[in-house]
Amino acid sequence: MKEDKENNKKYRKAIFGVVYSKNSYGKIEYLILKRKKHWRGWEFPKGKIEKNETKRIAARREVKEETGLKILKIKHFKEEGNYIYKKILWDRPGIIGLTYELFAVEVKKDKPKLDPIEHNGYEWISFKDTHKKLTWPNQKRCLKIVNKWLNER
Repeated sequence: MKEDKENNKKYRKAIFGVVYSKNSYGKIEYLILKRKKHWRGWEFPKGKIEKNETKRIAARREVKEETGLKILKIKHFKEEGNYIYKKILWDRPGIIGLTYELFAVEVKKDKPKLDPIEHNGYEWISFKDTHKKLTWPNQKRCLKIVNKWLNER
């Protein structure tokens, strides 16, 4: 847990997983999930880094938990950020926000197995459409970083 000692505020340490797949023509599609727990909108899989867990293992676990998809590759970026929750969350007492590190996670494209508590929809779509649909600016920035990296390879 990251703490802002000056103001005695705590942030939850987490990962963002920009999930993508390449089709047989090499075209990249991104998986976005429709959030329903705590807020409503589109996002990438994300989640808390558990105690005694590396960031890479957390990224693998969170993507697997939130999608059920077979993971092919994981790339850790040095991109990090944070945000403050818009409201106090009942299941995160004392936590005011989240810090995150970025991962790109290539998966075998399939229908994801969503956690019905957190998400109620998904789409496999292009960079342009993903960028339009994502709810938060920090996730749009992360998408651009991963997309640039994928297109430079």
